[in-house]
Amino acid sequence: MDALNDYRRVNSASQAAIAAAPIASLMRDPGRQLPAGRKPQGRSKAQGRSAVSAIQRDRMITAVIQAVEEVGYARMTVNEVIGRARVSRKTFYDLFADREACFLATFDQMLAETRPAVEQAYASQSNWRGGVRSALTVLLDLLDQSSGLAKLFVVESMAGGERMLRRRAEVVDELTRTIDQGRRSAAGKDPPTITAQALVGGVLGVLHMRIVRNDQESFGVLLGPLMSMIVLPYLGAGAAAQELRAARSHENERHRRARSRPAKDPLDGLKMRVTYRTMLVLAMIAQHPGANNREIAEGSGIVDQGQISKLLSRLAGLALIENHGAGQPHGAANQWYLTGLGAQLELATRRR
Repeated sequence: MDALNDYRRVNSASQAAIAAAPIASLMRDPGRQLPAGRKPQGRSKAQGRSAVSAIQRDRMITAVIQAVEEVGYARMTVNEVIGRARVSRKTFYDLFADREACFLATFDQMLAETRPAVEQAYASQSNWRGGVRSALTVLLDLLDQSSGLAKLFVVESMAGGERMLRRRAEVVDELTRTIDQGRRSAAGKDPPTITAQALVGGVLGVLHMRIVRNDQESFGVLLGPLMSMIVLPYLGAGAAAQELRAARSHENERHRRARSRPAKDPLDGLKMRVTYRTMLVLAMIAQHPGANNREIAEGSGIVDQGQISKLLSRLAGLALIENHGAGQPHGAANQWYLTGLGAQLELATRRR
């Protein structure tokens, strides 16, 4: 699930909104604590099946992001998805009608998780120009956080079928309407309505070119040039030049702070070896608090029940998870929750 979690990783501006937004949203309250004196409620079989189904869906969406990044949508097959997700063909078709439906569901889920952060950034400013700059900053940061997300949104969404192209067009129309608000700020100017459409197409074209040629430079360096391009027809050359100067000043300050701040590994001090399997189990519990051994095993792709029991016991011994189900009457199933320390570790592994 690391690709999906890569997507959910956002900067400080995004964190406030999502932790939201598989991808989210972004998380399902991994550090949730039960109120004092309140006992956890048991999970019905139907709830258990629903949880497993949600996990399997998340794993397939993760697989789509990975496949799209590595081989592209045109070469992404159902076998490619189920092989990466470690689910059966029947499970795939229980959840999705076909390959395009799975791809569209991935696009929509990623969109649902990124949209809150971008919209909040836009709404946090008092004017159109500031809102566009703030929203674009968050969007570029999100693309930097996950190359798979960037390729899915900007490049591969154009390779989908009719349903995918319609959905993409709807998103482009939303962006166009937002940019078109600039005409209200265009004192003395009267740019045509098609201006916003041309600007959105131009921004997407710039991003598309950088992704296709695998440019390793941060998307963040585009903030100034893109903002300059966007404000020029509405606010004039002076405002466009200001955006370039402000972006250069911000970038210089960011580099200065990065050089003066010593790097710190978020896993320093943790006396354990964090394996990929450990990360999957912690992520599963974070997303589905109260899951039992079987649900965690299925969600993490661990077939051997003995292995999952040993791993859960080990994590409990390290005070990363705790069981609120063992010892209840009538042989109730285990119910695993992250501890505060476990939530910190799960968050740290998602950021690596």
